[in-house]
Amino acid sequence: MAAGALRGRIPLIIAVLVLLTVVGWAVAPAFFASGDPLTGVPREKFSAPSAAHWFGTDNLGRDLYTRMVHGAAASLSATLLAVGIALVAGTLLGLIAGAAGGIVDAAVMRVVDVLLSIPQLLLALALVTALGFGTRNVAIAVGISLVANFARVMRSEVLRVRHADYVEAAHAAGVRWYTNLARHVLPNSCRPVLALATVEFGMAVLAVSALSFLGYGAEPPDPEWGSLISEGRNFLATAWWMTTLPGLVIVAVVLAAQQTGRALSRQDIP
Repeated sequence: MAAGALRGRIPLIIAVLVLLTVVGWAVAPAFFASGDPLTGVPREKFSAPSAAHWFGTDNLGRDLYTRMVHGAAASLSATLLAVGIALVAGTLLGLIAGAAGGIVDAAVMRVVDVLLSIPQLLLALALVTALGFGTRNVAIAVGISLVANFARVMRSEVLRVRHADYVEAAHAAGVRWYTNLARHVLPNSCRPVLALATVEFGMAVLAVSALSFLGYGAEPPDPEWGSLISEGRNFLATAWWMTTLPGLVIVAVVLAAQQTGRALSRQDIP
């Protein structure tokens, strides 16, 4: 029985290990890759993956694994900022819409509907074009593009919780509306939103990398996951590892985040 339950959790365990590894890259890159991500050895350029260079080297002889590890901080910090912006703004909008109701709810949700009608990546691209280049602007643009998803989920949870018996009892006992909202409605509406944040973390990694690929992120030679793929696209026929291996890392992070988010939404994690 226990062995079967453990086997059922293997995908979740692998997902968590992937996320912890990438977080380790961002927090202590020198521990995982002690080399210099900006300095290369010209005679070793275009070296295929090997024991000496796990991800191979690029056109300047720089170790690609080292650049991936040191680029994790920029990519993940931008992703966390984007998800944080979306989580806070979306939660507030959904809470206000669900609690106030009436014309306030209608106005907020019409704005949300407009945002949802625009593809997220297209909206982020338009916003970052207006804001300008840079990792922080990329994060802000991606965060704004994700706000509508959080607002919609939060509103639906607030509408469900606000009519619960314990909320109605607190209201009947004379508890002020804002106290009831803070003590009962908000805490009991947050779990689906936090699960959504985990899923959207993976999508934000993808969006941040896409904008970095298009040249809106960090300026060369600073490593960033999307820019690493962009640098390697011109050498795809002769040095496939320059695009393939960073791309696989991004795919692994996105899938791991989605697996963890699904587990949270199913309440597999207490």
